[in-house]
Amino acid sequence: MGKSTTAEIFRDEGVPVWDADSAVAELYAKGGEAVEAIASRRPEAVHDGQVDRSALKAWISEDPEALAELEEIVHPLVAKDREKFLKDTDAPVVLADIPLLFETGADDDVDAVVVVTAPAEVQRKRVLARPGMTDEMFETILARQLPDEQKRARGDFIVETLTMDGARAAVREILKTVRARANARNRT
Repeated sequence: MGKSTTAEIFRDEGVPVWDADSAVAELYAKGGEAVEAIASRRPEAVHDGQVDRSALKAWISEDPEALAELEEIVHPLVAKDREKFLKDTDAPVVLADIPLLFETGADDDVDAVVVVTAPAEVQRKRVLARPGMTDEMFETILARQLPDEQKRARGDFIVETLTMDGARAAVREILKTVRARANARNRT
């Protein structure tokens, strides 16, 4: 959809960004908080003290309960990392870049939701251009997500990412609105 690119635009506009994917990468790295818990459930998913993502994918594809087990370990740790980020920043506006926002209920923890969107054929083309991505993997990802139409209906703001200029303009408009709201709250 262009979520990471849109998050970068927010960064360029001076907004601190917390990235769930980066938090997960840290949790899976050597010394990461998720490594030991994952190793206790699936020892072959940890190599050289870090989580092996391809071993996780294999586990998930062969065991229907694996994804739920993994989420049980990782989601609370990701939420803890996000809370620490928010506590450690004094910026009036921050962005939390969260895949599966609605699906995990994390939308309850934010003041406003920005939905990043692109037409289905553009999304498919972008995702399939990623290294190692297959049609089957893409369909699995889509099956876990709320349909785009429902996300758009639930979002407070929409950023269409057909062009960089359009996305940048949308982000700037969102920031005007959100900053005005934050300023109004601070005055009361």
